[in-house]
Amino acid sequence: MKTTIILTYTFTPAWLALSRQERNAMAGAHIHPVFAKYADRVSARFFDAEAFTTAFSDFALLETEDLKAYYFLIEELRDSPLIAQGYLVMNDVFLGIEAGFQAFEAQA
Repeated sequence: MKTTIILTYTFTPAWLALSRQERNAMAGAHIHPVFAKYADRVSARFFDAEAFTTAFSDFALLETEDLKAYYFLIEELRDSPLIAQGYLVMNDVFLGIEAGFQAFEAQA
């Protein structure tokens, strides 16, 4: 079954203090490679939200049938300077199973 994950997160003032060139370099070195490593098992879409809520600045919509790959992806992000150096704070994580009730009914 496919699991959908919504990650809400906030980029900190330390991140915003970096130039756009520095942010792009950080993303290229530490974010894009992690998502590329798991792209065959975890799809990801990214959304800006800071203009619409004060609860978080951005969110990601991830989909996977391999929760282990998702978990390992998050662990690698946590080890990256993005989180380890305080540029990004994870807020909430929401998980749902696509058509879970239908899968249940099919097996019941």
